[in-house]
Amino acid sequence: MAILLAAQCRAARGLLGWSQEILAVRAGLGLSTVRDLETERREVSTESLGKIRAALEREGVAFIDADAKGGPGVRLSARRSSR
Repeated sequence: MAILLAAQCRAARGLLGWSQEILAVRAGLGLSTVRDLETERREVSTESLGKIRAALEREGVAFIDADAKGGPGVRLSARRSSR
């Protein structure tokens, strides 16, 4: 699993129209963990990053790695959930 960047997390939430609170609940984590990731206040554990990424991917977010054409990003593919 690739690293989840703060900017990717913020962009993914924006695509879904989620607040930090919603993401925290969907990932089964505390709000402070999501805030810390997005503000880069402190390092977030690999386990927590995996939970956040999985919650976003369940809703159809696809993470794009950096390549010669551009930096890392996100896109929204078909959603798997109607929530």
